[in-house]
Amino acid sequence: MNKFFRNFSLIFAAGAFGGLIKAMVAWSFGAAGINAALGFKMAPALTPIWIYQHMVWGGIWGCLFFLPLGRSDYARGALYSLPQTLIQLIIIFPKMGHGMLGLNLGYMAPVLVTCFGVIWGLATAFWLKSSREGQKNPGNFP
Repeated sequence: MNKFFRNFSLIFAAGAFGGLIKAMVAWSFGAAGINAALGFKMAPALTPIWIYQHMVWGGIWGCLFFLPLGRSDYARGALYSLPQTLIQLIIIFPKMGHGMLGLNLGYMAPVLVTCFGVIWGLATAFWLKSSREGQKNPGNFP
């Protein structure tokens, strides 16, 4: 049971880290005008709620890393980003009035949302991989 809680804590923290990175990348794309240049009408404000929701949901989605697939952490991260991306495009955007796939925000919406999701997966995998290496070599941590 103790191992489960340790793994759950690690996986949730990794997903929350991925959510933080995803939120910051999505915000920076909007703030820098990259989204607008690509025809995606989304420029979120950098607010505590923006960061908080991405970190909490990132941690929850991180639980997918409990699934025992024999791929690398990075391949799993990219794969596990797809369910959250589909929910955003098929359920959340239409409920927000942005149309199916968020196409009312621009035709690049599905592409950029998918890219942001993959960023979550890769950042989560990075945290997991780095943390697990640290457990093997505890002297490497400051």
